[in-house]
Amino acid sequence: MSAAVGPRPLPPLGPTRRLKLPSQAERTLGNGLTVIAVRRPAVPLVELRLWMPFGRAHLARGHLLAQTMLSGTETMTSVQIAAELQRIGGGLSAGLDPDRLMLSGTGLATGLDRMLEILAEVLTGASYPAEWVGVERDRLVDGIQVAQSQPAHLARTALLKRIFGKHPYAVQTPEPEQVRAVRPAALRTLHAQRVHPAGAVLVLVGDVRPERALDAAEKALGGWNGDGHAVDLPPVPPLEPGPLLLVDRPGSVQSSLRVALPAVPRTHPDHAPLQLANLIFGGYFSSRWVENIREDKGYTYGPHSVVEHSVAGSLLVAAAEVATEVTAPALLETSYELGRLATVPPAPEELEQARQYALGTLQLGISTQAGLASFVSAYAGSGLRLDFLPEHAARLAKATVDDVAEAAARYLAPARAVTLVLGDAERIAPSLATLTPVETAVVPA
Repeated sequence: MSAAVGPRPLPPLGPTRRLKLPSQAERTLGNGLTVIAVRRPAVPLVELRLWMPFGRAHLARGHLLAQTMLSGTETMTSVQIAAELQRIGGGLSAGLDPDRLMLSGTGLATGLDRMLEILAEVLTGASYPAEWVGVERDRLVDGIQVAQSQPAHLARTALLKRIFGKHPYAVQTPEPEQVRAVRPAALRTLHAQRVHPAGAVLVLVGDVRPERALDAAEKALGGWNGDGHAVDLPPVPPLEPGPLLLVDRPGSVQSSLRVALPAVPRTHPDHAPLQLANLIFGGYFSSRWVENIREDKGYTYGPHSVVEHSVAGSLLVAAAEVATEVTAPALLETSYELGRLATVPPAPEELEQARQYALGTLQLGISTQAGLASFVSAYAGSGLRLDFLPEHAARLAKATVDDVAEAAARYLAPARAVTLVLGDAERIAPSLATLTPVETAVVPA
């Protein structure tokens, strides 16, 4: 009978590969559209990302516009658009976030010219036919009503209102009755006001020669003009810690715990050490928070914290769904882990593990055409280009224990947090009140 063998030690991590930037080119067209083309010949496809500064138009109109942009033009129906894109092995979709309107697509590299022609037709001639608008309006209403029944959505909605107050970021989902009131004429007016090339960025990544891709984009989109104007967002207000906001959801078997903390944009010198501090706290599976409230105590399945970047400001948000009976203990452990990191420097090996994860995810993020296109587009939204990537990697590699400790003390201190819990107030309010002052609100009807 053989002796018991303990777990084998993990092999040492290999050296981090140096980031290699692909060939790229950039051109700003006469109409103000910036085009960035990046060569990534792994497969014979091209990824397209076009974003336009959209500001905070009427929420319902903005979301419905994104849903219906591809529903037809003056010369093509939605079916014809889809068929033409399928001929080149591709497709297009549209979406809206708090800052921008985004059109995304993919197709065969040999079909790039045609995809850009179809894109141009949508941008200049989207017709918003009444029948399609009606169908998509009903679908959007259904989606909003479903979301409004989900605890995660309700918690997010309440947190945004608590953090941003009167800032446009405070409300990011329209009410169903607002959507029902939107008519096609309003969408055409909004399109004319907000869908324009000035300040927009088009990213093309794939098996293309960058200069050739720029020429194709200029040929197709050089004539796209618009009389609209960009709408600048005000800076986000500073976080104002206060009483824990308890949003009552009677009968809930779980509580949604949200903690918001200050963060900095990608260009800030503290960005890299804060990213590492966040990873150590709760940003990946090997983090302290996950080890504490998931692995050790079993309070939750998937706690996670992330730094969110928007045009007007950045924010760190930690989220967990916990059983009702352990709501207060989970909050206690969350505050403990934040406070421990904010007051005691991490161990060197703990920092190194987080560093290797951060550098590895950078490599993975740009390893595919789609990932690289998303990276380039996100960076461009912050006024950055792909050459910032090795600079950021170098900052991650050089960040010391002291750097991370200082960032944690500056941004992760529990005293700086905005905390929200959505759950059954009757069951959890007394125990929460033993930890911190509590202010109660109700879920909007």
